[in-house]
Amino acid sequence: MPAAPHPAVSGAPSQAGTLIGSVQRALRLLERVAEHEQGAPAKQLARETGLALPTAYHLLRTLVHEGYLRRDRGLFFLGEAAGRLGGSGAEQKRRGTVAEVLARCHDAIGVPVYYAVYQDGEIEMLGVSDNSENPAVAEGADFRETGHAHAIGQCLLAQLDEQARRDHLERYPVRPVTPYTVRDNQALLRRLERIGPREPVTERQEYALGTVCAAIPVTVGTIAATMAISMPCDQADRLESAVQQLQSEVGRLLRSPGRSISI
Repeated sequence: MPAAPHPAVSGAPSQAGTLIGSVQRALRLLERVAEHEQGAPAKQLARETGLALPTAYHLLRTLVHEGYLRRDRGLFFLGEAAGRLGGSGAEQKRRGTVAEVLARCHDAIGVPVYYAVYQDGEIEMLGVSDNSENPAVAEGADFRETGHAHAIGQCLLAQLDEQARRDHLERYPVRPVTPYTVRDNQALLRRLERIGPREPVTERQEYALGTVCAAIPVTVGTIAATMAISMPCDQADRLESAVQQLQSEVGRLLRSPGRSISI
């Protein structure tokens, strides 16, 4: 069936001269190839896009050369370069979703909010929402190496199995960060064993003097993940209620249609 004419791109006559026709035609070809999971020959693509066959051949060869298409037995398929474009868009969308969830939780609770995961044997901070009135905790000691000291790290380690915890501590053994830091590996392992699967983790001045923190586990497929909050010690009396509010906000946001946190 012949393709419908491609919608006009120019919005005003004065802008029409700035459009590059060959780019438009190449994009039309890409769109058509994407619609054919089993591939399509040049003649069919030329017919569907309304292009002359020589023009379609020229553009298709160029797109294959640049990696946006691949040719197999006379059929054209999307190439790796086109896949990377889609991956980049998905990554931007994921980051936008995480930032939005963090910002909403920060606005609702009025404290810095953090999002982190345990991936490839490392603690990775993927997002923070704060402001000048309620700044995030400064990284006084390397964040990855001191998971034993902060609530984020303890919450992530609590979600791992025992062997994974021990493997982590072999690479990053317990060491003092403040006078309140857990004493040694065994003391930390005992503490982690007592943490329930959905239980929040709190720490008081173990990573940063004058600061209390709490973290809650977040389900992200098979990845250990957490969202956390921090506040000055003089506000410690509201830590428990703030954690409950964080749990409520995260649950509400993630239950919203089309909403999820991923990495």
